[in-house]
Amino acid sequence: MDRQELADFLRSRRERITPADVGLPVGPRRRTPGLRREEVAQLAYISTEYYTRLEQARAPRPSLEVLAQVARALRLSDAERDHLHHLAGTPPGPPPGPSREVRQSIVDLLHRLPQAAAIVISATYEVIAWNDLAAALMEDFSALSRRDRNLVRRAFLGPHPEGRRLYGVSDTEEFALSSVQQLRAASARYPDDRELTDLVAELLAGSDEFARLWAAHDVESRPTLCKTFDHPVVGPVAVNCDVLDIADRDQHVVIYTATPGSPSEEALRLLSVVGTQRLDVPG
Repeated sequence: MDRQELADFLRSRRERITPADVGLPVGPRRRTPGLRREEVAQLAYISTEYYTRLEQARAPRPSLEVLAQVARALRLSDAERDHLHHLAGTPPGPPPGPSREVRQSIVDLLHRLPQAAAIVISATYEVIAWNDLAAALMEDFSALSRRDRNLVRRAFLGPHPEGRRLYGVSDTEEFALSSVQQLRAASARYPDDRELTDLVAELLAGSDEFARLWAAHDVESRPTLCKTFDHPVVGPVAVNCDVLDIADRDQHVVIYTATPGSPSEEALRLLSVVGTQRLDVPG
């Protein structure tokens, strides 16, 4: 175990992450770049004292569980996670949880689709990247915490403003079934991922519908090719739904497009201009 290299690496990764990246408030008088040590410790579910000792090269060799939690908290890429394990003197194993790192080429792709609303979701249905039109059609994800960007949590636990469940999509029941099936499969792939385990436990406790669907143990789902969003400003928006797999990251790109020449295409064009502004709300 190379304690000093491990300490330097952890510090460098911590300093590159902003509070907004992980859904934390910036707050006043932030004198250090990136996250504070106590914030990383909180995200990693370990004590601030122990994490501080890691960065001071005074801690004993961290366990596999601690390494996995620190890697998740610092949003390390697969290569960085492996490097972390090598510095700690522990050979890296398979990824402990779903990847949340989106390749830059995929992010660029989203923004090169100006007439399509596109998002990237993780294996746990967290929205981890999006373009402007997706924010206008669905929600301004940049204003939400990581927790509130999870579509499964939103579908089953809300909020449901004005009675609109999951942005008023027409296939709510189909999405509910499919998401539970996908989440069960993800639980089998990542049995040691604490965030995923906590998410399932929260959904089981908070939603009878989720508990019923979960008890069925189904893991196969059919794709939804078309759906309609009930948008509060432009009304119904019927879209084609295409999903692209990013197999090496266990992620999906979801692309919503309207039929050329249709009223829904015009609605999307209006949303691309309006953005996330609410024209139905008095100024």
